[in-house]
Amino acid sequence: MKCAALLSGGKDSVRAIYLAKKMGHEVCAALTVFSRNEDSYMFHTRNIELSRLAAEAMGIPHLTAESEGKKEEELADLKNLISAAKKKFNVEGIICGGLSSKYQGSRIEKICNELGLKMIAPLWGINPREHLLGLLSEGFKIIFVSVSADGLGEKWLGRELDSKAVEELLELNKKTGISPVGEGGEFESLVLDCPLYNKKISFEAKEKIWDKKTSSGYLIADARLVEKN
Repeated sequence: MKCAALLSGGKDSVRAIYLAKKMGHEVCAALTVFSRNEDSYMFHTRNIELSRLAAEAMGIPHLTAESEGKKEEELADLKNLISAAKKKFNVEGIICGGLSSKYQGSRIEKICNELGLKMIAPLWGINPREHLLGLLSEGFKIIFVSVSADGLGEKWLGRELDSKAVEELLELNKKTGISPVGEGGEFESLVLDCPLYNKKISFEAKEKIWDKKTSSGYLIADARLVEKN
């Protein structure tokens, strides 16, 4: 099936593309909404501009749209972007990286239904541990670019997702109830390299912005594509 994929550059959206391609789908475009609202209910925001590098690394055309990020109204911006992809690439389905968020999943599915498209969500319902360890076994290199949850301190900014980080996230889930995959906004990630990439993303953190009152922060960085070794 010819598909377009919703892309943030984070682990879930990139792995969804990876799995969809393994399922035999053709991914002919990546779609990203740039939201001006940092607290958007629908869209990844921190370092979202780096989705351009992820799309380029995968060799996929990248279509983008801007949004004020107002709740529910931002869905019209997403629908317009998906509609544009349907017209330009004649896509039949939309790939999304949702795992369990009914808020996001139901709204994307509604848009797909209205446009006569099929929603493809390869990660839906997956066990969090299975997902995180799967990323590691498949060769994904991932870093945390923002955190905003109790237990995820400043030290997590720029940290790489490895087996130790996975176990710590799962333990925090038991203690505090946070989503170990960050689907509740606890953190946002960036895929620096994976089997889909023809080049990898070189990410150089320039500054950490940290708010002690909210125990949240994010990275400001320079990034570019470089050849793989």
